[in-house]
Amino acid sequence: MSTQAVPPATDRPVVGSYGKYEGAQRAVDFLSDEKFPVERTAIIGSDLKMVETVLGRLTKGRAALAGAGSGAWFGLLVGLLLTLFTANHSDVFGLLLGGVLFGAVFGAVFGFIAHAVTGGRRDFTSRSQIVAGRYDVVADAEVAEDAKNMLIKLAWRED
Repeated sequence: MSTQAVPPATDRPVVGSYGKYEGAQRAVDFLSDEKFPVERTAIIGSDLKMVETVLGRLTKGRAALAGAGSGAWFGLLVGLLLTLFTANHSDVFGLLLGGVLFGAVFGAVFGFIAHAVTGGRRDFTSRSQIVAGRYDVVADAEVAEDAKNMLIKLAWRED
């Protein structure tokens, strides 16, 4: 590992620009395959936007079910921790089952209540992600020209 200070990624010349992250990733992978010092590169996403994909309607029943699932996992964790402190190993299954059941019940109750108190302000489930409109591969100024020339070879191979 080099002890040199790495210049900020935004101060480096762009050696390739891609519409999708996979394209930028493929370019850096190609550079790596060609024995280029990829530690002197970076991928920069520009024109960022947040995309929220709506997965479905959230009802009190679904909120309770999701809470039960989360609570069951937490209950399993608590049950596993309790088994560390039990002297009677025949109680292990009972502690685990009890933890899962109690966790599921309390999780369901809390999930139901948490959804009910929102008053219908957010009756859907979703997944959010940040995506970029463009992905630039940049390289240190000293090696940028070499990287550009190598990526031209990659473009020829893909045509």
